Amino acid sequence: MYRSYGKRAFDIVIACLALVILLPIMLIIAILIVMFDRGPIIFKQNRVGQNGSEFLFYKFRSMPVNTGDIPSDKIGSVNISWIGRLIRRTNLDELPQLINILKGDMSIVGPRPSISTQKELIELRKSNGSLALKPGLTGLAQIKSYDGMSVEKKAAYDGDYFIKLSFYTDIKIILSTFIYLIKPPPVY
Repeated sequence: MYRSYGKRAFDIVIACLALVILLPIMLIIAILIVMFDRGPIIFKQNRVGQNGSEFLFYKFRSMPVNTGDIPSDKIGSVNISWIGRLIRRTNLDELPQLINILKGDMSIVGPRPSISTQKELIELRKSNGSLALKPGLTGLAQIKSYDGMSVEKKAAYDGDYFIKLSFYTDIKIILSTFIYLIKPPPVY
C-alpha cells in the first residue's frame, strides 16, 4: 500500500512543508548567487529517472556556468565560488529538487538520479530493480557516504532499498540524513 499510494502522498506533504519552511533560506541563496556568482540561479540538467526515463533536474547552481556533465565525485579540479562551495558543503544546493518532488519526477527517498553517462550505474540499477523507483533527494547510499563509493556499492545500496522500501525505512533514512548532514562536510 505504501509503495503504491502512500509514498507519493508522503512526498507531497513533506515537500510542501519543506518549501514553506525553507523558502526564506532559498531566497537568500538565490540573492547570494546573483550577487557573487553571476549567471543563472538554478542549474538544470537532464537526469535519469524512474524506469530510465529522463527528466529535468533542478539544483541551485554551485559551479561555474560552463561546467560540463560530471559526477560530483569528479569535481575536485573545478574552480567553485565561495557561495557555491558553501551551498554544496551544506547540501543547500539540493533544495530546488523539492520542485522535482512536487512535479512527480523525484521522491524524498530513493536512489540519487544519475547522469546519462553513468551507464554502468544505470545498468546495475536496472538489474537489481531499483531503476523502477523514482530517484530521491536522499537515499540509502547517501547516508552511507555516497561520494567516493564504487558504482557497484551504490547500486547495491539502491537494490537493498528497493527490497526494503517501506514507510519505516523512509523515516529511518530521512532521520539518518539529518545526522549525516551535521557531520563534518565532505571536501569539494
